[in-house]
Amino acid sequence: MTGLSSYDLAALVERVREHTGGEQDRSIPALASADPDLVAIALVGVDGEASASDDAGIAFSLQSAVKPFLFALALADSNGAALDRVGIEPTGEAFDAIKLESGTGRPPNPMVNAGALLTASLVDGGDVAGRDGRILRGLSAFAGRSLEVDEGIARDEHLLGDRNHALAHLMRSEGTLKVTADDAVAVYARACAVLVDAQALAVMGATLANGGRNPLTGERVIPAAVARDVVSVMATCGVYDGSGRWMRGVGIPAKSSVSGALVLAVPGVLGAAIISPRLDERGTSVRGHAAAGILSADLDLHAFGNLC
Repeated sequence: MTGLSSYDLAALVERVREHTGGEQDRSIPALASADPDLVAIALVGVDGEASASDDAGIAFSLQSAVKPFLFALALADSNGAALDRVGIEPTGEAFDAIKLESGTGRPPNPMVNAGALLTASLVDGGDVAGRDGRILRGLSAFAGRSLEVDEGIARDEHLLGDRNHALAHLMRSEGTLKVTADDAVAVYARACAVLVDAQALAVMGATLANGGRNPLTGERVIPAAVARDVVSVMATCGVYDGSGRWMRGVGIPAKSSVSGALVLAVPGVLGAAIISPRLDERGTSVRGHAAAGILSADLDLHAFGNLC
């Protein structure tokens, strides 16, 4: 896509600042202490053209925005067999609901916490350290640069993630999770604690949008069929119990996060990232949602826009 560099992201940032509602997540200290007024946006086309707002280099932890990429790595490492271990249907419930599929014991989809705990356990590696290393290398390949884990955030995610521990034990009791509950939570906690900025996250989204090939480095990160599957599930499940409203209004496959991050992937067109910490009642960035809607309209990105 051409013309991204001429799009006025500074003006977009100022437009969405008028949205002052929402509250930032306070489940761990790093999220509670984030700047509530931060708004950063980055766009990366599948041709490598890029644009970023002034604060797009400010680092934040991926949190739930890591989930599509964990799903991608699990699919790639299992040659698609991960689809037998996790569902792909939306739930209409909160991201951390203590619920599995009736009759199968599977997580309902890979975009909720139960699903991400499971997909992280399916990534190649014989132990916690092995899976940690594979995930960090994989996320770095998506971003096109070396990423790091914030060890303090990882520790807090592990120690304070009571519902994640409960989900992991429930999946163990159902025979769905094959590693120990603590192993699963430890790996997922470190994945959530990987640091990115809006520019890196936009490249990650663009890699999905580009069929699994990083548009900046040219590296084939995941097979095209895996990218298709991941973006499809982002479209139906990526904004949790608000996914239907999101797709009707914004029309772009996306994944939200309690850090206020949003990663978007428009197949064959671009990836985008928005970070703004104030969240609505469903855990989606208030300003990020507004910015995504404006981008969708301005750049004609709605998946079903040609029907209007």
